Amino acid sequence: MEPFPYIQSIMLKRDQIPSFERYPFSIPAVRQLSELEFKSEVTFLVGENGSGKSTLLEAIAVALGFNPEGGSKNFSFGTRDSHSELHRYLLTAKSYLKPRDGFFLRAESFFNVGTHIEELDDPTLPGPPLIDSYGGRSLHEQSHGESFMTLMLERFGGKGVYVFDEPEAALSPTRQLALLRRMKHLVDDDSQFIIATHSPILLAYPGALIYQIDSQGIRAVDYQDTEHYQVTKAFLESPDRMLAEIFAD
Repeated sequence: MEPFPYIQSIMLKRDQIPSFERYPFSIPAVRQLSELEFKSEVTFLVGENGSGKSTLLEAIAVALGFNPEGGSKNFSFGTRDSHSELHRYLLTAKSYLKPRDGFFLRAESFFNVGTHIEELDDPTLPGPPLIDSYGGRSLHEQSHGESFMTLMLERFGGKGVYVFDEPEAALSPTRQLALLRRMKHLVDDDSQFIIATHSPILLAYPGALIYQIDSQGIRAVDYQDTEHYQVTKAFLESPDRMLAEIFAD
């Protein structure tokens, strides 16, 4: 077994699935899933809204021990029990090396992570303030993008597994480039990323493994073959033509 990446594959325990006719097992990507390998330090899941990529990513994160709404493995808060039972049917194959750090980022619930940090930093509780590990400034006192970059720069310590669900939702194109730079620093420090995204900027990470998720199941694709790259490229090359086409009766 190779020492890296830390998470080498996930397998669906198909013989234990109660029914492939009910959610989330009825999702085509899940219905056809047997094993998903992570052969690169950076793996992307891409697909249309509703394709199941976030459902699968969430299940992977929970199977790895992360809180369903995000945070580190030490976070146990919950504002709404909305995650699926898919994680119970995933078997993870791991390296003999154990990561020293980890975090599950969900753009839609990152606000709740900030609130939980403030709750844990109640002055009546013992121990040093948790916010010191996040730059020393409340995440609620920063914009969404600022707080996310603070998380990347201040909280993530390397030698970790980082699971992101659509991180570009908080970031401008320039900040997405900054995210790529920080990812490279962390990868060089023996870190692994598993990311669901729509961003053609993030998908350009060199050497990344990209899985396309759609009605046909899950398959590896090249960057230039993703719809995200092709549509963005076509639009930037001729925005007037594309706008004329989509506005035509």
